Amino acid sequence: MLKHLYSWNVDVIHPKQLSDTIAKGIKVVLLDSREPNEFNVSHLSSAINIGYDNFRMESISKISKEDLIVVYCSVGYRSEKIGKELLDAGYKNVLNLYGGIFEWVNEGHGVVDNSNQSTTRVHAYSKSWGIWLKKGVKVYD
Repeated sequence: MLKHLYSWNVDVIHPKQLSDTIAKGIKVVLLDSREPNEFNVSHLSSAINIGYDNFRMESISKISKEDLIVVYCSVGYRSEKIGKELLDAGYKNVLNLYGGIFEWVNEGHGVVDNSNQSTTRVHAYSKSWGIWLKKGVKVYD
């Protein structure tokens, strides 16, 4: 499904690669391009919610253009679009999390809630997109 969904204009990082990078202590700026109601259910630890519908470049102005940035959303479609905007704005090390938070959770990696507590809940976006989330507890608005 992702093969046809992505434009492939932003390099991807697979969940295991991201997990390994973080485990090595390499600084990664995680940007969650889902909407606040999705982010509030759960997100990758230390992620910054930048949204998609109302994303503004000013919201990341304090992030260095040299930092390693990984953008993610539910499956990687919205985050790829934001990633392209970042690359066009001069950010040099931008990657899209392949499969988004769904694949992250499907591969057994953890997420946290707004209290930074581990959770199995994941906002599944919609019933049609939720079929791609195989693990965790699906949450819909």
